[in-house]
Amino acid sequence: MRTRLTTVPSTGRSVRDPLLRQILAVDVEGSTLRTNLTKGDLRRIMYALLDRALRATGIDRKHLEKPVDRGDGVLLLFRPHDDVPKTLLLGQLIPRLASLLAEHNASVTEPALQVRLRVVFHAGEIHDDGWGFYGEDLDVAFRLLDSPSVKRAFKAEPERPLVLVVSDEIHHAIIRHGYVDVGPYAGSVRVCVAKRYRRGRVHFPAPLPAARAKPPLRVPALVIAAPPSRSSEGTTADQFALVSGTGGH
Repeated sequence: MRTRLTTVPSTGRSVRDPLLRQILAVDVEGSTLRTNLTKGDLRRIMYALLDRALRATGIDRKHLEKPVDRGDGVLLLFRPHDDVPKTLLLGQLIPRLASLLAEHNASVTEPALQVRLRVVFHAGEIHDDGWGFYGEDLDVAFRLLDSPSVKRAFKAEPERPLVLVVSDEIHHAIIRHGYVDVGPYAGSVRVCVAKRYRRGRVHFPAPLPAARAKPPLRVPALVIAAPPSRSSEGTTADQFALVSGTGGH
């Protein structure tokens, strides 16, 4: 006889109840080739840029589940809310992040501190058991993000700061109808999850103009960044963001 766990985690949600979430996962290109110290720098840059992009788009903590750190990337889960439609993420957040990446990469002199990101956008049902999030739709998102086809397409465009993989579900619901133009269509990718093939579309979003990429003057608390911690040189994460050109205006 099979027994199902029905405990309720600290979130107050039933383990058995699925949660509809918009899924945005980010990975730093080539992080395994960097030293541990450089990886730490890249993580701080990635979080600082993501935080700036979220704040500039009007997204704050109430719209997000707690971010899931993945070492060389991060998983963001957006709660269903009229304030954060899919068009906002596709049409503003991701192009704004691309603009901030381009700005950062142009400002650093050390090649190892330049950052390029692979991003996947999907949506679906997930579960939260108190330890973390899981579910087939997360498997689909990560398979698309880590696809060798996506990595090859990104490697072939060394001047692009960001490559976006859009799941077929998002493509058919949003892009196909012309709600958002996410940039050139650079191919497709197919992955197998649960013995079913799932498809994604590869795009290179055009960065927003510099003037539109700046966050608002009234800056709220950090959205996703961890509390500042001091490195061996005594530089906090926030200070690092400022000196590396990733801080707010």
